Amino acid sequence: MVDWNLAVATATRLVRPGPEVSRDEARDIVAELRRHAKASEEHVRGFTRMGTGDVHDTPVLVVDRPGWVKANVAGFRELLKPLLEKMQERRAGTPGGTVLGAVGGKVTGVELGMLLSFLSSRVLGQYETFAPSSRDLPADENGGGRLLLVAPNIVHVERELDVQPHDFRLWVCLHEETHRTQFSAVPWLRAHLEGEIQSFLSETDVDPMTVLERVRDAAQSLAGGRPEAEEDDGGRSFVELVQTPAQREILGRLTAVMSLLEGHADFVMDGVGPAVVPTVAEIREKFQQRRAKGASRLDMTLRRLLGLDAKLRQYRDGERFVRAVVEQVGMDGFNRVWTSPNTLPTKAEIAKPADWVARVHRKAES
Repeated sequence: MVDWNLAVATATRLVRPGPEVSRDEARDIVAELRRHAKASEEHVRGFTRMGTGDVHDTPVLVVDRPGWVKANVAGFRELLKPLLEKMQERRAGTPGGTVLGAVGGKVTGVELGMLLSFLSSRVLGQYETFAPSSRDLPADENGGGRLLLVAPNIVHVERELDVQPHDFRLWVCLHEETHRTQFSAVPWLRAHLEGEIQSFLSETDVDPMTVLERVRDAAQSLAGGRPEAEEDDGGRSFVELVQTPAQREILGRLTAVMSLLEGHADFVMDGVGPAVVPTVAEIREKFQQRRAKGASRLDMTLRRLLGLDAKLRQYRDGERFVRAVVEQVGMDGFNRVWTSPNTLPTKAEIAKPADWVARVHRKAES
């Protein structure tokens, strides 16, 4: 269904080169990022008051852009395995299904490669929750993820913003270390998130005609084919528009969880910052300006189609939620969010933190 090797080859061929650095500079950057990742563990755990978990069992990998592509293809392959097997079974029963599968796998591989090449220059760091182990990119043997730091992208942004490199690199590591702490300190979180994603994938229509019809409707909506599209669709991305009603319901829960995780990481990186990152205020201001400034028309269109603008909203809305809750009930009160899936905020509660406080705290106190 997907030619994964072709996806990697395509992305590697199309990926843009990173900033120019000498071999010695590259070696020093990698070493510094590893030191910052190590130092961030104590800073994050102390600030969040979350359990230590098995943080040391989670690999920290400093990668280049092709390395990030390989890691994500491996992750996609693992996560999408049940869905692709289901689609493969359906296609095997149709005339010419084998030939169509071979051709379709090549096409999908190229498309995925193009997508990853676009994203590979934009990601500073990533905690891979569902990373499979491999010889080149090891993962936690206990089923956890791995922490990726994309060195050329970090260097590119710090130069673009004209900020202190040492401070910026530590600031980025604080964000990614928060994600590692979230999953290592909350044992049920990984399984819950994987269950939601698999539920989402299981609702996917495997009938090509059904998918084609939904894609056609979505394309017409985005193109302004329906006068009521703007009001009805609420500015949804192309990815959201091709989903079933059941998938949209699951997506609402996933959006709330991802807003929590990303907002919590932003809150922590700025909360820890003043003590260990002297220029954190300057970095945050310039970084926010960079986000708001946007990019080229093509870049903005791709972000909209892929739902990346929603990703930026998750940082903003989630951080506001965390900050409001901590102000009301303190860090220990906020940490009740990690008690069970039932204490996670809903999408509506992300926008109204007081509702979450009322539901979780007042119910517990009554």
